[in-house]
Amino acid sequence: MLQARRLGKELVVGIHSDEAILENKGPTVMTLKERVSAVDACRWSTLSVPYAPYVTSLPWISHYGCHYVVHGDDITSDSGGEDCYRYVKAASRFLVVKRTPGISTTDLVGRMLLCTKGHFIKSLIGTLDGHEGFGTTEERRNTGKGMKQRIKDYATDETGLKPGAEVWSWCGSKSAMEDHITEEAGFHSKMVDGKGPMPGQRLIYVDGGFDLFSSGHIEFLRQVVNVEERLSKKHGWYEHDAKKRRIAETGKDYGPAFIIAGVHDDEVINHWKGVNYPIMNIFERGLCVLQCRYINSIIFSAPFTPTKAYLTHLPYGTPNAVYHGPTSFMPLTYDPYTAPREMGIFHEVDKHDFQNVNAGEIVQRIMRSRALYEERQRAKGEKAVGEEAVRRREILEHEAKVLEGKALAARS
Repeated sequence: MLQARRLGKELVVGIHSDEAILENKGPTVMTLKERVSAVDACRWSTLSVPYAPYVTSLPWISHYGCHYVVHGDDITSDSGGEDCYRYVKAASRFLVVKRTPGISTTDLVGRMLLCTKGHFIKSLIGTLDGHEGFGTTEERRNTGKGMKQRIKDYATDETGLKPGAEVWSWCGSKSAMEDHITEEAGFHSKMVDGKGPMPGQRLIYVDGGFDLFSSGHIEFLRQVVNVEERLSKKHGWYEHDAKKRRIAETGKDYGPAFIIAGVHDDEVINHWKGVNYPIMNIFERGLCVLQCRYINSIIFSAPFTPTKAYLTHLPYGTPNAVYHGPTSFMPLTYDPYTAPREMGIFHEVDKHDFQNVNAGEIVQRIMRSRALYEERQRAKGEKAVGEEAVRRREILEHEAKVLEGKALAARS
């Protein structure tokens, strides 16, 4: 979508129905409602259109005022084996962009079913600098260079061309990253310059693993923005004179909140959740958060527990509020938000329709329909998953549930 947006001034994203995808491609992992939520949250999309036809027609794209259709360089066919874009290609209204390097749905399903950990990144900074990873020194450097560029690309604004979100990384001791025993400020390093907080904006901090960046994460972030907008409306943020004053002082208007998202390391998440979580590594998860229109800055390798020392030394100063969702994916033995509660800045968003959609739920969807997904993997030339591997996943998930139960019992 970033590449497509860079080709024009607006980006209309058509989203196929669950039934159309099942007929032409295979089973979906996310429902249509969840996929619409993901597209709506992407900062480069202008409009999402659900129930888009699987075979794109000229009248359909013309109805939405689209001059061209953009797609990756992979071949897409319908259930009859014909090109889904044959009509727009014949009319010379089809543009091709290179497939985004990295993971695909097929890769993620493979990680879930095979229970692998080869995707984990021990040190993101070390990997970006070419000190860690696979291959020769030159290959690692080239990989790191490419990853740095993708972070910079994903940190662009809604046009995909100008600076947008600011990107930081945090460095602290392992114990400070994983638990609440060690409290330290650590230090932040800026990775990508972007748009910092504007005058009058409230600083908001959120954190999480954001694994598989599901509709649960997206709705949580959207609600944080909505809560802040409602609060600011009560204090006159949207009144004519206030808006006029902001434009006079800065040359533009802007929202009332500056959202900072802390993203935890792979080893930190695995320490608490076990099995082979996170399914996506910190680089992949960070990119997912970066492209979300509801955030303004991210901090890679943020500590699991936002202590007072950490919060008071954030790059922009102490936040006005720290938000958390209505449910927790981690089996915790303590409350990681004790410090913001004591500081009087902790808030929890209301329950919502997607609150139970997290990485664990998505993995369970795959496990429940594994026969269909194995067939999909075989159709794509992937190695089929044996019963032994599937059984291993089930055992590890069960053990994780047992640990979660013990943790909840200990807290109560």
